[in-house]
Amino acid sequence: MRIKNIANNYCYRHLFPRAGLLLVRLLSRTYRYELVDEQNEQQTLDAYGSVVYASWHQRFFPGITLFATRKPIAIMISQSRDGEMIARVVDMLGWRPVRGSSSRGGSRALKEIRTLTRQGFRIGHIVDGPQGPFGVVKPGLLVIAQFAGVPIVPVITSAERRWTFNSWDRFMVPKPFSKIVVRFAPPIFVPRRLDAETFEALRLDIEKKMKAYYAQTDDGWRRPNA
Repeated sequence: MRIKNIANNYCYRHLFPRAGLLLVRLLSRTYRYELVDEQNEQQTLDAYGSVVYASWHQRFFPGITLFATRKPIAIMISQSRDGEMIARVVDMLGWRPVRGSSSRGGSRALKEIRTLTRQGFRIGHIVDGPQGPFGVVKPGLLVIAQFAGVPIVPVITSAERRWTFNSWDRFMVPKPFSKIVVRFAPPIFVPRRLDAETFEALRLDIEKKMKAYYAQTDDGWRRPNA
């Protein structure tokens, strides 16, 4: 049993992260990226020195290696066993894993994120992960933006050709040599102090906007000359 545990631990901490990242890098080398509305990102960085990138879990795959070029980036990751594997991948990408979630270690993680943004780190966040429901912006996105004191910039990714997996969010992986659109939506600032009703209204508004951005971007492949 001890040997089995050691083997499993090695796989989760070393083998699986390295194999997964190798696959991501090989596929990403074949993609043709088109960046849209980059001024929304740059103007936010110029004004605040940092930004919270927001993405659906379904669509984060094509941004993994792209955003490795936008360092320094930090991302909050749960303290679960699966989180350990993800943290290893994040570390190998040169990002900063911040361990914590709403159920465990969240307060400490938020304080660390606030410190990192003041040092110029950008923050990546999957708004509906890791278990959904799909397309639902969870309160954690707004809380991170409040603590960090910087705006949210939704990052919308869409692929011309893709594989879709039978997961809770219909996870998408672009096929080799596919064209990828990465769209930076207008920034959204979350005030530090909000009552519960206003907080919920803003959360729903961000959710509605992100759904519309994804739908508009996906629709581009159906238009002539897209």
